[in-house]
Amino acid sequence: MTDSVRELALKCKQAAVQVAELSENDKNALLRAMADELEAQAETVLAANAEDMKAAREKGIGEAMLDRLALDEKRLAGVADALRFVASLPDPVGEVTESHTSDKGFEIQRVRVPLGIIGMIYEARPNVTADAAALCLKAGNGVILRGGKEAVRSNTAIAACLRKALRDAGLDEHAVTLMEDLSREAMMEMMQLNDILDLLIPRGGEGLIRFVNENARVPVIKHYKGVCHLYVDASADLGKALDILVDGKTTRPAACNSLENLLVSKDVADAFLPRAVEALRKHGVEIVADEASRKIVPDLAEATDEDYATEFLALKIAVRVVDDVDAAIAHIRQYGSDHTEVIAAEDESVANRFVHALRAAVVMINASSRFSDGGELGLGAEIGISTTRLHAYGPMGAEALTIERFVLRGHGEVRHAESKAAA
Repeated sequence: MTDSVRELALKCKQAAVQVAELSENDKNALLRAMADELEAQAETVLAANAEDMKAAREKGIGEAMLDRLALDEKRLAGVADALRFVASLPDPVGEVTESHTSDKGFEIQRVRVPLGIIGMIYEARPNVTADAAALCLKAGNGVILRGGKEAVRSNTAIAACLRKALRDAGLDEHAVTLMEDLSREAMMEMMQLNDILDLLIPRGGEGLIRFVNENARVPVIKHYKGVCHLYVDASADLGKALDILVDGKTTRPAACNSLENLLVSKDVADAFLPRAVEALRKHGVEIVADEASRKIVPDLAEATDEDYATEFLALKIAVRVVDDVDAAIAHIRQYGSDHTEVIAAEDESVANRFVHALRAAVVMINASSRFSDGGELGLGAEIGISTTRLHAYGPMGAEALTIERFVLRGHGEVRHAESKAAA
């Protein structure tokens, strides 16, 4: 008989005690050993992924999901590199973020400590198995992984490498727990374990994330979708803007940091839009646009309100001509998803206006939206991208998997003089 969901979670909680007590050097050595084991078992992992890909194609899974599911030698090497990069980062656990001496004479500190047990519920993306484990362990946490059925072989092969490294280090392998029961009932049970789990992080389609948020009794970090915009201002260097557009839309359209909307100032629309359309069409991008854009490039298809709110995850983009930066901001406030917003502008005051007026988790000035990624932002990897304002906002690395507590260092002080028992 296999363990129940609750039994697995309790084993993970017990194993996490060992992880929380590891030194920085021991945690880093563990992560490097995991990377080595992944590379040593690359053939096994890639063979498992090939089986997942075959089954997914037979089921008619869409191209965006297939792209997220696929592993090759380069991508797997990137997963191992991410583990080593996380190992190279400073240990967030024990960091003193604030310290001062009170008027009573004792020292008050704010110190980072592990969150506890993190639950991951995710679709496709077998790299999440390794990324989530690495970041949770770096931050002194245990992790329970519930991947999707489409990636079951890949996730199992990767988790086996991670758990072997734990065993080889003399640690309880349940610190990284992969759920084998992928039924809806088991997932529901996992989401109710508010006495064991400290945080749930769903990664996948909007439907999955809404389901988790609506049914969980455990706190949830949410990232519904990435409706990311590029606004090309009147002050923009149009050559730079074109490069940013092509990179943001065409390099991996299934990624959540891919551009979905292009907004162009009316002052440069005549000069920029024909170039933009030509460049995008060379990469097979379908373009839908508003009336003002279609007056400049007449053969564009008409965009609907729904198009502007859609995360296409495909070679498709919605275009609109706007009056100025304020009109662009108004559009993004209406249709954006708090993920990543980009402005191409040489006027610093305009760029600053854009940055300060929007509440997106990541804002780019003259840079591709594809840099909205934990690895690119110096986190080594990301466990998710928070678009809700809890303790974390934007790509989440190891530090976001800790919390701060107060530590008071005193000298026998008491708050009430009448409490003193000693003469």
